[in-house]
Amino acid sequence: RHVNYYKIQHAQLCINENPGCEFIATNLDAVTHLTDAQEWAGNGSMVGAIKGCTGQEPTVVGKPSPLMIDYLEEKLNLDKSRICMVGDRLDTDIVFGTDNGLKTVLVLSGVTTKDKLLSEDNKITPDFFC
Repeated sequence: RHVNYYKIQHAQLCINENPGCEFIATNLDAVTHLTDAQEWAGNGSMVGAIKGCTGQEPTVVGKPSPLMIDYLEEKLNLDKSRICMVGDRLDTDIVFGTDNGLKTVLVLSGVTTKDKLLSEDNKITPDFFC
């Protein structure tokens, strides 16, 4: 919430001028909801600014990247076939589940509306929704 030109420039200098500096992003969410009534610029917009000035692609460590589930599967000795991903975003939560072999449940209490889910334009299908 406190991103400014100076911080973007600082990130650009760190990434481009320090050998071995890695550009890591937690997610690429285009928007976020701070209230039920408003969409705000999400982390993806900040990542986009840094991608634009560095020419670098980030390593995404949050959803839908498999890094998180692969770590949990190994660390906790989990069986992916027994895990269900529950979330309110088709493009992160549900993609994370389907791409990683998990069952998925989309809850319609957040970002994704029922109209968006059932739209002909939508290509992402959860196993269940409520």
